[in-house]
Amino acid sequence: MRWEGVYVAGTGVWLGGPESARAAMESGRYDAEQYAADEIVSVSVADESMAPPDMAVHAATTALKRSGLDGSEVDLLIHSGIWFQGVEMWPAASYVAGHALGRGVPAIGLDQECNGGLGALELAARQVSGRPGAGAAMVTTGDRFGVPLVERWSSEPGFVYGDGGTALLLSGRGGFARLVSTATGADNSLEAVVRGPGLRPLPSAEPLDLLGRVGHYVRSRGSVREATERVAAVVTSVVDTVLADAGVTRGEIDRVVALASGRGRLEWQLPQLLGIPVERSTWDFARRVGHLGAGDQIAGFNDLLERGELGAGDRVLFVGGGSGFSCTCAVVEMVRAPEWGAPPGAGE
Repeated sequence: MRWEGVYVAGTGVWLGGPESARAAMESGRYDAEQYAADEIVSVSVADESMAPPDMAVHAATTALKRSGLDGSEVDLLIHSGIWFQGVEMWPAASYVAGHALGRGVPAIGLDQECNGGLGALELAARQVSGRPGAGAAMVTTGDRFGVPLVERWSSEPGFVYGDGGTALLLSGRGGFARLVSTATGADNSLEAVVRGPGLRPLPSAEPLDLLGRVGHYVRSRGSVREATERVAAVVTSVVDTVLADAGVTRGEIDRVVALASGRGRLEWQLPQLLGIPVERSTWDFARRVGHLGAGDQIAGFNDLLERGELGAGDRVLFVGGGSGFSCTCAVVEMVRAPEWGAPPGAGE
C-alpha cells in the first residue's frame, strides 16, 4: 500500500536502566555460548514500580509534545504489548489514551505479538488517510519482563527481553518524515510453533516455556527448519512488496530497523535473507536495550532521530515479524531532521 499525505509527526521512548549481559552470564542466568553468539551488551530493565501502560504513557506524552499537536486532535490510539499489561481483563489502551491524550480519544488494543507495533502503524495510516490533511493517530507499545514468569536472559535463544514503552504519532497535517508505503503478509499455520500441546480453559501461572512449545511442534508437526523457511518466504515477499510500492530498491535504503535480536539472528535476517548489511541497521542501539516486545522498530527509529543519524531524503525500512506468523514492513522518507533531534551527522 502506497500512502499519500501521511506523516510521522513525533516519536517517544521510555527505557529502564541498563543491566549488563556479562554480569548475567557470569551469574549463570545467561548461557555463555548464547552470550558469545548474541553479542548483547545490556538490556533495559524497569524498576519494580513501573507497569507497561505507564511506560507507554511516558513515550506517548513525549511523542505528542514533539508533534506540536494537542491530545484532543488525535483521532485514535492503538496500543500493543506481548506480555502482562498490569491488570487482567482490563483495557490498557484506554488507560494509555486517557493519560496521554484525553478522555475522548478512541483506543484499541492490538494483539499481534512482536509485529504489534508495525501492524498498528499500518492501521493507524488508514485512519489518518481517511481524513486528508486533518487526521492523526498514535501507536504505542509497552512491555516488561521478569521472574518468575519470564526469564529474560534465557526464555528464547537469540532474543533477550528488555523493558520499555514506545510511541509514534502519524498526522495528515505534516511532519518531519513521510510514510511512503506499508505491506503485511502472514502464514497463520505457524501459530502452532509456539502454541504447545494444546489450548487451556483458564490461564496458567507457570513460567513461560517457549523452548518447550517449540519442542512439541518439532515432535508433532515438523522441523524448525521448515517453519523457518516459511517465515523467510513471508518476510521476503513483504519486503519486496513494500519496496516496490515505495519505488525503491534495497540499495536505496539508507537505514533499516528490525527486531532487536542477537547478532546471529540479525545476520540471518538482514545480510542472508534480505541482502542488507548489518551496518545499515540499528544494531548498536538494539544490543544495548534488548528486545522490547512490539516496540523494537519505533525505538530504533527514535534512537536514529535523537542521535542525528537521519536527514532530509534518507529512507528507512522498518521490518517486523511476530509469531503467528505475521509480518508488516514500512518505508519512511525523511522530510527534514526534527527540531528535537541532534543535527544530522551528529551521530557519526
